[in-house]
Amino acid sequence: MMRRGEHEVVLASSSDAIDAHLRTLTAHCNPAPSIKRLTLQRKTSRILAAGLDSLVPARKILLYRDNLEFFRSFDALVTSEKTSLLLKTRYHVDSLAMIHTRHGAGDRAIGFGKEAAKFDLTLVSGPKIARRLMQEAAVPERRIQIVGYPKFDLHGGARPANPFPDPTRPTVLYAPHPSPKLSSYFRFGPEILRQFANSERYNLIFAPHVMLFQRSHVVTITPPAIARVPEPPREAIDAPHILIDRGSPASSDMSYTNLADVYIGDASSQVYEFLLRSRPVVHVDAHQTSWHDDTNFTHWAAGPLCSDPTTIVETVDRAISTHDAFLSTQKAMFEDTFSVTESSASERAADAITDYLGQERDA
Repeated sequence: MMRRGEHEVVLASSSDAIDAHLRTLTAHCNPAPSIKRLTLQRKTSRILAAGLDSLVPARKILLYRDNLEFFRSFDALVTSEKTSLLLKTRYHVDSLAMIHTRHGAGDRAIGFGKEAAKFDLTLVSGPKIARRLMQEAAVPERRIQIVGYPKFDLHGGARPANPFPDPTRPTVLYAPHPSPKLSSYFRFGPEILRQFANSERYNLIFAPHVMLFQRSHVVTITPPAIARVPEPPREAIDAPHILIDRGSPASSDMSYTNLADVYIGDASSQVYEFLLRSRPVVHVDAHQTSWHDDTNFTHWAAGPLCSDPTTIVETVDRAISTHDAFLSTQKAMFEDTFSVTESSASERAADAITDYLGQERDA
């Protein structure tokens, strides 16, 4: 959209780290984008954030309240998260079109809740997302545009150098979810890491969701849970064939999903990014889940399931040896999740936003 010059585009950041990351991502842009660093304006907000942010994302919520005039100055807000709906539902910034790009392309029901219908336009990666939004969240078809997955435009071809002393070993990525009631890490994670520390067959990248190690305890609303985050065991920390990443950009920019030969996950949508190239997949069930015919766990059909952390290495062996049997399933899952055309996803998304804003002006 910046390259086309039809709209003024402003990027808003909420922390120094995000601000720096935005500047890295847009360093090649000409013209350079405008980046606005949002801060808490009120003393009471700063006090509340300091007291509560270790448990809940208070600062993120308060940032919207403290910057209402900033948001009122725009025709549209393009966002990947739902907290921003406060601008409509609580603060009545009714002139602002809310355009949702969603977060990942996963199967969890939280992505298809009733809040999804409150956006004016939703940009989705493929038919699966559009179908579930219409069926489960009652989003009208006219407010959904399938545009593909812009993350592939930026990172789909990235492949970092192998960081391990023995790069000939197959590399396994373990990427658990942060929610205690969905994640495999709280119950099984330390033992999984021990099993790989004691194995001589694989390199392991342990790169959980970036929120897992943000706080000593994880608090989630959907599903409701609070749990202490276990530390990785010492033998895993010391093992030269294990890389532990607690939340660097590489854990979310496809560096690891592109590098790994095998994926281990649970509820994270990263498995779909991994399937950009079909490879062996294992999912870990730490909750005795009844997952068959449950659309929230469609991705578990991509490979064998592990429900005993002491057998994780053997399950990875089995995923590799039986991978051919899962190829057609993985291909169908990927095609249902991601629409791929000759036009890039970012161009398709820019078209959808431009068309929507044009229709709004004409209405």
